[in-house]
Amino acid sequence: MIGRISGILLEKNPPQLLVDCNGVGYEVDVPMSTYYNLPHIGEKVTLFTHQAIREDAHLLFGFGNAEERAVFRQLIKISGVGARTALSILSGMTIADLAQAVTLQEAGRLVKVPGIGKKTAERLLLELKGKLGADLGAVGGLVQHDAQSDILNALLALGYSDKEALAALKNMPTGSSVSDGIKYALKALSKG
Repeated sequence: MIGRISGILLEKNPPQLLVDCNGVGYEVDVPMSTYYNLPHIGEKVTLFTHQAIREDAHLLFGFGNAEERAVFRQLIKISGVGARTALSILSGMTIADLAQAVTLQEAGRLVKVPGIGKKTAERLLLELKGKLGADLGAVGGLVQHDAQSDILNALLALGYSDKEALAALKNMPTGSSVSDGIKYALKALSKG
């Protein structure tokens, strides 16, 4: 399995690249989020990759970071979502936006991505729940790994919905400890 590729960028034809690795040119398909951050032709490039072997082709998909590759791998596990659709999703929205859409169960945001219909969007939200979203601590479009993430998980464990928990976190004073934050959030939720 090819997990990472490093070489000279020879061609850029969205969404495909040609990367020369010691005389061998690899064709790599990338999402537009990676494409926009590529160096100029003739410069060195390093990509995290996912190799797909099918009966009729060996395909290589490249990503600017490991997190993007991990989300791609989660997406292609979903029934009805192939590699092209997964690339389209990653091209149409950031990982943080996708995580927030999953957390808030907003199918409307996914339907805006070309190639995603209402049924596919609903399947994505259902399959990714618990794998993206609250697990990444998607609050206000930012991925956070701090007390707010712990507070959010505590509220979800108490039975509050993602939407209620995120609304309670919105007005919380920054720098709150986990215990103070939970108390503040519960007080806010009891008023609502």
